[in-house]
Amino acid sequence: MSKTSKTSKKKATADRRARIEEMRRAERARERRNRIITITISSVIVAGLIGWGAWAINNANEKQDQKAAAAKKPVQGEKTWDAKKLGRTHVAGTVKYPMNPAVGGNHNQAWMTCDGKVYTKPIADENAVHSLEHGAVWVTYNDKATDADIKTLGDKVSKTPYTLMSPDKTQSGTIMLSAWGHQLSVNKASDPRVEQFLTKYVQGAQTPEPGAACTGGLTAS
Repeated sequence: MSKTSKTSKKKATADRRARIEEMRRAERARERRNRIITITISSVIVAGLIGWGAWAINNANEKQDQKAAAAKKPVQGEKTWDAKKLGRTHVAGTVKYPMNPAVGGNHNQAWMTCDGKVYTKPIADENAVHSLEHGAVWVTYNDKATDADIKTLGDKVSKTPYTLMSPDKTQSGTIMLSAWGHQLSVNKASDPRVEQFLTKYVQGAQTPEPGAACTGGLTAS
């Protein structure tokens, strides 16, 4: 082999090695860029998740604080009675209550079913009061209530566990909502205080027997 051929072969080998080394450097550079991009994206995702988690926790805490504040604040216009002075003895026969409808006191051992039950005829206070003891809200209305309001209330009650509804011609208010020791009178079903009262007192803090059943009671009419 001539000297010129040997020189050419060495140059070709060197060029090939140089190209291979350049390709390796380029590959290593790509790998470094990819690692940086992956780490950056992962960091952004983690930071986003942490930020969202912190927001979610703060938002949940704010809602709990708002709910707690609402629970302490009375519904405008509601009347209250000292729960400690309301009897809770099971009795037979009728009971003379100091308010109408009754919001607590001695009552019949059988409660009215109150899992969103709408009664079309009057029910006995003694049974309804037992439902209130279980944390129910009792919605009543007299002859001044319109058919539209009665339907609106009935639809709301039927979708709300721990509520019951019935007519009461003897009550003074057009529409009245009663919980254990609490009562609200409104003229229209659209009054925003209706929802406030239900939100606050359905299984609310006033409940003497929280978690007690609203099913399996009397179901007259």
